[in-house]
Amino acid sequence: MSKFIRINNKINNFNKIITVSGDKSLSIRWVLFSSMALGKSKAYNLLLSEDVLAAFDAVKKLGVKVKLAKNYCTVIGNGLKGYKYKKNIIINSKNSGTLARLIMGILIDTPYKIKIIGDKSLSKRDFHRIAEPLSKFGAKIKLTKKSLPLTILGNKNLHPIKYLENRGSAQCKSSVILAGLKTDGKTFIKAKKSRNHTELLCKHLDLPIKIKKSKNYDLIEIQKANKIKPLNYRIPSDISSGSFFIVLVALLDNSKLQIKNVNINSSRIGVITILKKMGVNIKFQNKRNYKGETTADIFVNSSKKLKAINCPSELNSGAIDEFLIIFLVAAKANGVSYFKDISELNEKESPRLKWGSKILNKMGIETVTTNSSIKIFGNPNLKISKKIIIKEYLKDHRIFMASVIAALAFGGTWEIYDKDSVKTSFPSFLDIVNDLKTSV
Repeated sequence: MSKFIRINNKINNFNKIITVSGDKSLSIRWVLFSSMALGKSKAYNLLLSEDVLAAFDAVKKLGVKVKLAKNYCTVIGNGLKGYKYKKNIIINSKNSGTLARLIMGILIDTPYKIKIIGDKSLSKRDFHRIAEPLSKFGAKIKLTKKSLPLTILGNKNLHPIKYLENRGSAQCKSSVILAGLKTDGKTFIKAKKSRNHTELLCKHLDLPIKIKKSKNYDLIEIQKANKIKPLNYRIPSDISSGSFFIVLVALLDNSKLQIKNVNINSSRIGVITILKKMGVNIKFQNKRNYKGETTADIFVNSSKKLKAINCPSELNSGAIDEFLIIFLVAAKANGVSYFKDISELNEKESPRLKWGSKILNKMGIETVTTNSSIKIFGNPNLKISKKIIIKEYLKDHRIFMASVIAALAFGGTWEIYDKDSVKTSFPSFLDIVNDLKTSV
């Protein structure tokens, strides 16, 4: 079977209703919280991607029972102190930074060394940023330089900490929250604005957490939890997955799309805010609250004219996973778009800022890039007629999907390698693409 796809033609216009995969961030968190709960938790529409399956494998190694049925998944937790720690446990987080960093906070009290490993991409990412605060709780963490593999040895006598999270990393913030739930006393976090799924789950589960919000930071107080109750959950669809198709519609003529039951958590919809500022026609309907999260159906129509943007930095954290496709909109916008303070993009599965610029340059779009910013010189009449090859990008799923969207929207002949990378976050991506009647 070929490891790449070839796209030779632009997609035709369409009018469709689709459902995208369950939210990856919530799916992983459901597995981890349910593994610490006392009793049976059940989830529907769980994303069965490689990242989430890696989370299942991790908790099973810690003595938690997991059952994958046809339409739902079950986790039977043994309580906050119920993990069955053994010697020589190795947890393979594969490509998931969320799993690796969050489970480090949970393992803060392990009496035996546990080794955490990942794939080639994850092993290049910075883990010193979370090892440092977790070590202050009393855990001993040994890194390979600043990355994976690492070992963690917990401490029975954990002490609370004060932690400043100033990068906007929801993973680091969440890991410290989870550690705080196992620690006597009060743990305090001053966290730059980022995704708040962990805090919302803690509130829904009545865990001892207090949050005060300011403009740029959240002040979070966590105390030790006695128990976590089971969590039955119907996972809403992933806004990040849906964004690929929102952008596809924005780049096409005479097309319409509805995406059903999407998580529109306010900390996740920076992409929507940015796209609206650029002239994309997006509406939410049927908004509702579900276990602390806000969901809605998303409607998007083709845009007659796309505008360049000087993107406000405060929108960055809410769109950190979507910048690659936002860049595609900037490529067709009228004028020069500027995105700054986005160095965090290069801390993802691949150096995404560099790759975003590289893909645009291959398309014939001029860019000026620094370590933390990019200027994109848009071309509203952009049409591609040459061959473009995308490969050797550390199998970053979002680079693959963004490249597919670019090929479908702008034309040309594209060879995009490592198509199995979508299994990380969006296994049904190409099925939906095919349903939209492409030439893939």
